[in-house]
Amino acid sequence: MKRRLFHRLILPVLSLFLLAACTTNKVEGEEPAMNIKGVELTEKSVNGITLRVAEAGPEDGPLVILVHGWPELWYSWRYQIPALAEAGYRVIVPDMRGYGGSDAPEAIEAYDIHKLTSDVVGLIDAYGREDANLVGHDWGAAVAWYSVLLHPDRFNSLVTMSVPFPQRGNRPPTESLNHAFGDNFYYMLYFQEPGVAEAEFEADPERILKRLYASPSTPRVPPEITDPKAAAGGFAGRLGAPTEHPEWMSPSDLDYYVENFEGSGFHGGINYYRNLDRNWETTPELAEATIDIPTLFIAGEKDVVIGGATADQLKASMSPRVTQLEDITLYPNTGHWVQQEEADRVNADLLAFLGKVAD
Repeated sequence: MKRRLFHRLILPVLSLFLLAACTTNKVEGEEPAMNIKGVELTEKSVNGITLRVAEAGPEDGPLVILVHGWPELWYSWRYQIPALAEAGYRVIVPDMRGYGGSDAPEAIEAYDIHKLTSDVVGLIDAYGREDANLVGHDWGAAVAWYSVLLHPDRFNSLVTMSVPFPQRGNRPPTESLNHAFGDNFYYMLYFQEPGVAEAEFEADPERILKRLYASPSTPRVPPEITDPKAAAGGFAGRLGAPTEHPEWMSPSDLDYYVENFEGSGFHGGINYYRNLDRNWETTPELAEATIDIPTLFIAGEKDVVIGGATADQLKASMSPRVTQLEDITLYPNTGHWVQQEEADRVNADLLAFLGKVAD
């Protein structure tokens, strides 16, 4: 019971946790953005780094920023970008720092929540806007929550997927994780030692990505590692290899991710996790802060991040701090990669929500 409560209420929190002049350059030498109609890849100099950004839609449309998670790219929003653009929104979708065609600083502290949220605000400035509508999934949801908490005047509305509102714990996150898991494996603890997870994943990027990008119903072979102890091995071997591609992730889609991670490596995205304690230490002022803009939460019912929580339970947990929580939408038989697994339903819910609240 205690472990189930920990997964349901605490682990989502642990997944969480300046502006410079901006210039734009078209990315040369790249194929059209995986043949997605109307999408152009550009580069933006933001917050001291350069981000690769996919953009689409009318330049004068309401601004929508889509923020991806780990281990992903702008391309994880490939099903949403055309729908939003065709509805008249100006859609911008960065490779977050550390990923794909964006800069990937080596320093761990370059990936704390203050840097990540300032990147998002910097994009608003780069497009000459005062504010934006923000949508995030996984780590992108964490960044989105904190972007609104730290820069509340820059956002009109918020949609988060998979990761609920970040309730602050009473001690550093890794202390809670070590207490909960002890000698057993948990991927966030595995990620704490610099170089270890990178070495495993970079030796064979396709191996880890293919095992992560799957639906709950995707058939798999048994995992190679069944011993729960951390000493038994790394991450990929604990995930059974899928025997087929899910419908939403074609072989060419997977190839695009693999090629990008072969180029960027994995250190950037993993460094987000190495800032869990730093983020906790540097945001005590947010202990009672609230989100006061229209907000929608979306997840798959079988997403392990929400730990089996119901819509009512999630609402009870979040609504005291998310004062304009419009709805919580959980899709049956759907896992973690919700905007890809249920693209049509996500698009319909996004458009309905933004149609009511977006400026």
